[in-house]
Amino acid sequence: MLLSDLQNKDIISITDGKKIGNIIDAKFNIASGYIEKIIIEPSKGVFSIKNNAMEINFNMIKKIGEDVILIDFLHK
Repeated sequence: MLLSDLQNKDIISITDGKKIGNIIDAKFNIASGYIEKIIIEPSKGVFSIKNNAMEINFNMIKKIGEDVILIDFLHK
């Protein structure tokens, strides 16, 4: 799977079912080659500060589906 494939999927919180946003980038561990964090552009109206990218640990991803990525995350 390519990073561009992940960028086309909506990020959904399994905690409350709300859309978090979309992946815009990723941070890799140079030594291992694994993704450590994903950078998300929040959906408008989800966070009090709009249009600020946020980092989510890759291990918070619970399922990558055909259309969405489910993460264990509760946003306020």
